[in-house]
Amino acid sequence: MNQSKLTFSQPPARPGQSPDFSLLDIPAAGTLPVPPLDLDAQGARDFANGLIRVLDDEGNAVGPWADYVAKLGDDILLQGLRDMQKMRAIDVRLLNAQRQGKTSFYLQCTGEEAIGCGFQRQLASGDMNFPTYRQQSLLVAADYPLDALMGQIYSNSKDPLEGRQLPIMHSSRDYGFFSISGNLGTQFVQAVGWAMANALTSNGQIAAGWIGDGATASNDFNSALLSASTYQPPVVLNIVNNQWAISTYTGVASGKSKTYADRARGYGLPALRVDGNDYLAVAAVSRWAVERTRAGHGPVVIEWFTYRAAAHSAADDPSSYRPKGEARAWPLGDPIDRLKTHLINRAIWSEERHAQMEAEMLDDVTTVQKSVEQFGTFIAPKPMSKAATFEGVYAEMPEHLRRQRQDAGF
Repeated sequence: MNQSKLTFSQPPARPGQSPDFSLLDIPAAGTLPVPPLDLDAQGARDFANGLIRVLDDEGNAVGPWADYVAKLGDDILLQGLRDMQKMRAIDVRLLNAQRQGKTSFYLQCTGEEAIGCGFQRQLASGDMNFPTYRQQSLLVAADYPLDALMGQIYSNSKDPLEGRQLPIMHSSRDYGFFSISGNLGTQFVQAVGWAMANALTSNGQIAAGWIGDGATASNDFNSALLSASTYQPPVVLNIVNNQWAISTYTGVASGKSKTYADRARGYGLPALRVDGNDYLAVAAVSRWAVERTRAGHGPVVIEWFTYRAAAHSAADDPSSYRPKGEARAWPLGDPIDRLKTHLINRAIWSEERHAQMEAEMLDDVTTVQKSVEQFGTFIAPKPMSKAATFEGVYAEMPEHLRRQRQDAGF
């Protein structure tokens, strides 16, 4: 008599073991073509199960997507390098601030900078991202004011949200960054709903939903895919597969699915899987997806295949669940190093210019940080007006709140 049994997906290695990515199927760069804009779910099979890569191991752009990248121009690539380096400097400085007790919480996106920076630069004014808590790179690439970004982390008077959100839960309509929700997955259905409204008003704007691999196990992920498949709104649905959902290996959320992109095909949606540490691939596929969606060909799903090099958050200790050195062993490398190598190979960048940029970027970020800290930190707070607690809730303050404010003496 056969007995039922349960299985639990295991990572390739645990603490004390050597990092092991030998079972990953990573195809050579340049093997997949550029699909037509009207790609459908059936035609997307190879794109959903393969991996779009442009940069080879020597840092050269190869294959059909390389020609697509060339249309973007060198300025886009140089800007991408600056965006990513700025994001990394911000991560370093704000994590240090959290360790010093100046803020209660911070969350890095180290190793994933290419995804947000490359995607954002392909959007237009009026488009809207519906992000998770690890997409601050979208704001950086949108040229969001750095003092506002840092003020939100410190929850001081420079915070546009006036301390009403957990640090790292930014919100900026003007910069296409929808308010982050702490309930993982909700932003995916919100993105679809917002895109449906755009379709009804024919305003030409598109939405971009973001979700991590772990949150694909949520009901909202499946609801979003079903609604997108049914109504065909202008939305790009991004899945950032960084291998770890807090301390849970990605295999727990993926189940027996080969890729998250292929899971989307089950809903009748075209999907592509992309090397998320290859800035050229990110920029090219993002441009293709945005162009496709804005042209009225319906939703598209993108799985960004990457690795979370840092801890999940300031409250996490990754050494308790993954081997030491696993981030360095990630076979797809570091996105900044890979783009830098490519630009140097083409003689439009150099090690000297890169070192200078690193120093200048860190200095600029540090200068803004010190300025913002003058408005208050967790260990040296500067209280804001108590009257502000009554503001920003209603468009017109109701009478009962007006009386409460008066009774409180302000």
